[in-house]
Amino acid sequence: MPDAALSVEGEVDVVAAQRRTVRTLAAGQVLTGVAFGSTLSLGALLAKDLSGQDALSGFATAAVTLGAALTAIPLARLAGVRGRRFALTTGNVAALVGITLVVTAAAVRSFPLLLVGIALIGAGNAGTLQSRFAATDLAEPGRRGRDLSVVVWSTTVGGVVGPLLLAPGELVGAGVGMPPLTGAYLFSFAAQAVAFALYALTLRPDPLLLAQRLALRPSAGSVPVAETDRPLLARYAMFAVAASHVTMAAVMAMTPVHLSHVVAPDALTLAVGVTIAVHVFGMYGLSPVFGILADRIGRIAVVLLGQVLLAASLGTAAAFADSQVGVLVALLLLGLGWSAATVAGSALLTEATPLAGRPRRQGRSDTLMTASAAAGSVLAGVILGAVGYDGLALWALVPVAAVCGGALLVRMTLRAD
Repeated sequence: MPDAALSVEGEVDVVAAQRRTVRTLAAGQVLTGVAFGSTLSLGALLAKDLSGQDALSGFATAAVTLGAALTAIPLARLAGVRGRRFALTTGNVAALVGITLVVTAAAVRSFPLLLVGIALIGAGNAGTLQSRFAATDLAEPGRRGRDLSVVVWSTTVGGVVGPLLLAPGELVGAGVGMPPLTGAYLFSFAAQAVAFALYALTLRPDPLLLAQRLALRPSAGSVPVAETDRPLLARYAMFAVAASHVTMAAVMAMTPVHLSHVVAPDALTLAVGVTIAVHVFGMYGLSPVFGILADRIGRIAVVLLGQVLLAASLGTAAAFADSQVGVLVALLLLGLGWSAATVAGSALLTEATPLAGRPRRQGRSDTLMTASAAAGSVLAGVILGAVGYDGLALWALVPVAAVCGGALLVRMTLRAD
């Protein structure tokens, strides 16, 4: 089916196309949220189980973020040439292969194969991350933050449900003879398959290809295009998103391992599922609020609000490391801080970049974000083993301080110009 906007005499209804795009992306985020929601928590536990070492549990998050980092730029280039639909469905296929390898690795007790499978799931997540940018391709300038945040918010449903499927997944998996800690991947596989079909069939017209065509035909419609390149703001946006993601990923990845020392073994799966579900709700549940704030009070202001929330989270984690409730509150705040910084930073990156250069910069941003988080996750495992969960929380304040300092430098530079 060719990509063409529904129109009369060649005139494109951009508003209607944007509405369809946001609805499709939102539905896809629900599905991929279910698929990805259990990956990190299960991955850390599987890595600990197969390797026999707590310190190596961080390699699960490192693998998923490295997989996303290695594929973010190629997927962005695919989007630029073939459109968002092709890039998103390619990510779905990678995730389906990855889930299959993870279950196989658990069955044959292979730690290296586990990491390969998780890395491919990360490649799928790279496509999911680009959904937020797809929501801005046809958006009006005053609604970029809001439209982006609606797509991010949609992950709440799947992201909260996914971790809560850990315990039911174990029952289903045991019933069909799957290896321990892999039952929930049945739900992940089904959700990714449905997401693939959704994007392939309904993401029409392709928002990026349509925006590119309309940019060449101004009379055919109105497409919000940032004509002025502002590389300083774009670089800060990429740094703020990456640093906030490192902070979130490092602490979140080590939380299931930390809880295994705090919670009774027979209650561990439920405790991890609830904690990660609350964290994921924090990541996505209030994203529309942060999107509206970013449109109204400014992108950098909301990025800084995110750093305040991250700092509050880390302080709570350090002070109440031995309390399950304290860890739960810390993970909620951690998700909220990530949400504010990611929504505002992504909107800032989009509006600071001309249309032709957006896929390339967006891919670089996601690569920087995920590669940094991969390194941070490995380091987090080492720090956890050396100074404990409270010490890890204090170390995670370093990127928070760097983002705040960067905002000050950017504002001083812009004033000087």
